[in-house]
Amino acid sequence: MTNNILDIDHHVPSLYGPKRIDGYLAELLKTKCSRHELKTALKTGTILLNGKAVKPKAIVKEGDLIRGSLKLSETTSLTGESILLDIVFEDEDLMVINKPAGMVVHPGAGNKKGTLVNALLGRGSVLSSAGGRERPGIVHRLDKETSGLLLVAKNNRAHRGLQSQFEARSLSKTYLALVRGQVEYEEGHISEPIDRHPKILRKMAVSHAETARDAETQYRVLKRFRYATLLEVKILTGRTHQIRVHMAHLGIPVAGDELYGTKYPGERLGLHAAEIKFTHPITGAMMSFKSELPAEFKAMVEAAQNA
Repeated sequence: MTNNILDIDHHVPSLYGPKRIDGYLAELLKTKCSRHELKTALKTGTILLNGKAVKPKAIVKEGDLIRGSLKLSETTSLTGESILLDIVFEDEDLMVINKPAGMVVHPGAGNKKGTLVNALLGRGSVLSSAGGRERPGIVHRLDKETSGLLLVAKNNRAHRGLQSQFEARSLSKTYLALVRGQVEYEEGHISEPIDRHPKILRKMAVSHAETARDAETQYRVLKRFRYATLLEVKILTGRTHQIRVHMAHLGIPVAGDELYGTKYPGERLGLHAAEIKFTHPITGAMMSFKSELPAEFKAMVEAAQNA
């Protein structure tokens, strides 16, 4: 890397299946550049696939050669803001944050301020850089309208240790979900691949295309109501919108989900990250944290109970 230029010379190794070049490079270079910088390079033709300029949706496969360069921003646009955070746990290596519904985790297109990252920087937190310059400390994400527990790494050793637990599926995350309708079975396991929606950019969808990624969700009925069901949900993979997509696929969309179902006046998304269990990446201690349902989620459950 010289003069804010990142050079790329990469042979694609063995893959489980073909992948889009934008997604493949985003994962490969996630600690070195932003998605915006990568997208710009692909669109301007400074990254070549087997010697040819290609569109971001071009498919890469084993043996392909990716060469080229991309221009990096000289400075990060991140700024600290004075935003109150609910910190459940903190030591010198990590934090457990209870994120409110409505807060975006990190800045991105359309969300430059008011994010969790802005709040962390505003309190002077030292954060890991392993996730990339635009996502300091962020090991995993929750959707904007999802509330609950989120891990933040304060150094790269902790970051990589937590990340390895996600990859090995040894870290446990449990959600509470209020869904529309009656769930047929008391418990179930959904194993359906997920990919970008073919027509709507903001959405994901169950897909069996070559670019789809495996996704597994387990659920158990906690309470049944006349028009809704309260579920305990565990995800074995961490795909974008995974629970929301899988529930909608079963015909029981998450309550308050205007993207995959319906949202009535006064509702929030009926999804809460209620519990997380993991091994401390430095000390090796077993860690377990729980988060109670927020008041507005409780109100939705009570409304379902009284319907």
